[in-house]
Amino acid sequence: MPLAETTKDKRFGKIPRERVADRITQELLRLISSGKLAPGERLPGERQLAEMMDVSRVSVRAALQQLKAQGFITAVQGGGTRIAVPANELDSGLSALVKANQQNLSDLAEIRMNLEVWAARRAAERAKPSQLAEIDKALKTMSEPARPERFKAQDDHRFHLAIAKASGSAVYLHLMSVLSETLEEVFVFHRYHLYPESEDDATFMQQHRAIARAIRAGDGERAAEAMRAHLATTLSRYEKTGSEKRGRRTPAAASARGKSVS
Repeated sequence: MPLAETTKDKRFGKIPRERVADRITQELLRLISSGKLAPGERLPGERQLAEMMDVSRVSVRAALQQLKAQGFITAVQGGGTRIAVPANELDSGLSALVKANQQNLSDLAEIRMNLEVWAARRAAERAKPSQLAEIDKALKTMSEPARPERFKAQDDHRFHLAIAKASGSAVYLHLMSVLSETLEEVFVFHRYHLYPESEDDATFMQQHRAIARAIRAGDGERAAEAMRAHLATTLSRYEKTGSEKRGRRTPAAASARGKSVS
């Protein structure tokens, strides 16, 4: 067949040149999939992104529009964008389970122990300086003597989320984001019902410091053991109160108490 005819074969079209916006989109997706950009994290502004990536603001804007259309980022009220937190029916279904039965909440605490012990070890082995600083910041915030009680569940959650980010696992971060609503209620239930006393707060603070010290020291085994000891405290309280759960406050009621003081 003559060459002139083969060039007209419609099965073979021209390969389009890749736009700068497409390359920006791919890079941001790489950061999201690797966990370097965490769910809920706010992105720098268009100008900052353009400067850091050495591209035009027009290209950045086009890339962000693509990511919004695909559901990877969402607009923030007042301007800007953040990494989307997946809305998942699993979370709402799990919330219903733990509200209905304290034994389900105990099971979740046991599962959390296995996952978070792993995450603490990984964080000790892989955390970057900026991630260690985030753990320290969360620890410092919760240890402020004048910190209002209404923030203690929120601060606890933030501390554990900082460790999740430091683990460097996109899969674990995604799991934490999927279960975010349930975990928030779990922390409220623990801090305002299972552990409502100031002595409990002091114990938790001491345990958090031990976890943070081990992670900062890069000692994976010590970090894992410190996390295991911390979460074992919670499990022991479940065992102690298990026989008394009838007639006591449900997780939903405890959650309402925590939210009512916020």
